Amino acid sequence: MEMSPRQILHIDCDCFFAAIEMRDQPHLRDRPLAVGGDPARRGVISTCNYNARRYGVRSAMASAHAFRLCPELVLLPTDMPRYRQASQQIMAIMRPYARVFEQVSIDEAYLELTAADDARGVAEAIRYEVACQVGVTVSAGIAPNKYLAKIASDYNKPDGIWQIANTEVAAFVESLPVRKIPGVGPKLSERLAADGLSVCVDLQGLSMAHLIHRYGRMGAVLYERCRGIDHRPLREVRERKTVSVEQTFHYDLTSEAECLQQLPDLWQRWQQRVANAGWQADELAPFVKVKFADFTQTTMADNDMAADLKGFAALIASAMRRQDKRVRLLGIGARYCGGDPAQGRLF
Repeated sequence: MEMSPRQILHIDCDCFFAAIEMRDQPHLRDRPLAVGGDPARRGVISTCNYNARRYGVRSAMASAHAFRLCPELVLLPTDMPRYRQASQQIMAIMRPYARVFEQVSIDEAYLELTAADDARGVAEAIRYEVACQVGVTVSAGIAPNKYLAKIASDYNKPDGIWQIANTEVAAFVESLPVRKIPGVGPKLSERLAADGLSVCVDLQGLSMAHLIHRYGRMGAVLYERCRGIDHRPLREVRERKTVSVEQTFHYDLTSEAECLQQLPDLWQRWQQRVANAGWQADELAPFVKVKFADFTQTTMADNDMAADLKGFAALIASAMRRQDKRVRLLGIGARYCGGDPAQGRLF
């Protein structure tokens, strides 16, 4: 007996942090607005409203560059307690509609519906309730799987719905740009373009073996996604795997010694987060992140090393030796392994 197609709904808040600020400060609604870090402190944009996006301002952009693109930009600092409160309200509205509910970030979630549910009606109801009760807008994508639902939610933003029926999947993915496939970042996108692969139909003529040989593990993902295939289930509880902290510096650090001078402060902040998570040091495998002045970055981890000051210092020193460049950001963290770290090293 053939199973009925799944109905997956992806709900994504529209420019969430900026939307909360516009809700609470209506006089800013028609201004180009962003939430992020101080440009004098080398901050970056967390999110921006659609007025700012018309100037080319984008998330993860350096705040200083955003001001060069849009001198009239209103930049506000993040207010996470307020955003979390709004997020909790939105998730509480969505959860009762779902057979299975998976929150994936502060401003987005997946809902698996039953075959009998009116998916579009559910999406309309959620959008209406969020607008009335929270005062922000959300966009919805409806599709037979998570991958396509996420893509669909971005097709009619802001404050819209897009549905991909099961019978429409094959035609939809044929013309879908490969860069839209989750996991295809700028570097892989460039490699695919250099190989003459720009839309999913270009990938469909290649075997899985060829794609894996050419693009590694991502090749298997490409093989399925270019055909609209995604069997991943929704997960009701997302277990926390890592705890980390990082710091962007006002001025580039020029040496290993300068980087290590910053470690005690990072360590103190990180210990507090570990305590809040209820973890113990012997349950953790450490890693570090180093972002250089040219925005390239490297990470280093060692499952045999203790997650303590000495371990983090050794990892930072090793990471610094990879590239002879000034450093703009340092991060330290650890992966939870339940007191049984895998043997061997992970670099």
